[in-house]
Amino acid sequence: MSNSLYDTLGIAKDASSDEIKKAYRRLARKYHPDINKEKGAEDKFKEINAAYEILSDPKKRAQYDKYGDSMFGGQSFHDFTRNAGGVDMSDIIRDIFNRHFGESEFNRGGNFSGFKSNGFSGFKSRFEEENLDKNTKLSIPFELAILGGEYSINLNGENVKIKIPYGMKNGEKLRVRGKGKKSGSNVGDLIIQLEVEKSNIYERDEDDLSRNFDISLHTAFFGAKLNIKTPKREVSVKIPANSKNGQKIRLKGFGVQNRKTGIYGDLYLILNIVLPKLDSLDEKFVKLLDENLPKD
Repeated sequence: MSNSLYDTLGIAKDASSDEIKKAYRRLARKYHPDINKEKGAEDKFKEINAAYEILSDPKKRAQYDKYGDSMFGGQSFHDFTRNAGGVDMSDIIRDIFNRHFGESEFNRGGNFSGFKSNGFSGFKSRFEEENLDKNTKLSIPFELAILGGEYSINLNGENVKIKIPYGMKNGEKLRVRGKGKKSGSNVGDLIIQLEVEKSNIYERDEDDLSRNFDISLHTAFFGAKLNIKTPKREVSVKIPANSKNGQKIRLKGFGVQNRKTGIYGDLYLILNIVLPKLDSLDEKFVKLLDENLPKD
């Protein structure tokens, strides 16, 4: 039986969960599209993520160990992902493992009946075929989207808690199992499209965050160490002397955590120098400023 999923991650069939995770992180960093610009790196990155999605889940891994590549039409996992074209591999994998596995699901040749030997063949879940899924939209706070956490929604008078993964983007979807339409013993799912509310503080660019940060004229001239609250935690930041208005200070690793790689983006502070009002200053000091500050 082929071990192509294990080959994809470069691990042995008896690899521990820690070994699987380490292999995935190493390969994800190597082939991440933001890092590796070589041709084929993005496809390899998707293949690695799909393999990890299966092998990191004990139930899915057990099914794969039992049936092997017959789940993918007898192809190697590499060929299967390549032939799937632009179809989202996560959706395909989810549909495969949502089905009830049994001998009746496989033909005599050992091939999974939902796929042809030349790749994805328009496989749909029984819920989609019966159109039992419900679709809705949900507005969530900005910080919940980037940090993740539980969120309660009212569904037909029922209070339902859903888990928001960290690093969610506007427009991404969540699937809540068993909360769709009913047809006999079958129940569909609830598909939630997230609408992330605007933040009063942060702007987001993929995994990076930025925010305007007010500093006094004294701090701009002479520098200071300031404690700043970030979504991650409070951190001490050194503002250098002679800082300029609009100058950026990078806080490495204080941005949004990427769900695929586990790597954090950065947080950029954009300095805004707040000038004091002249009438709040000593008259003699104002006179000295008038006499000594460079003229335009």
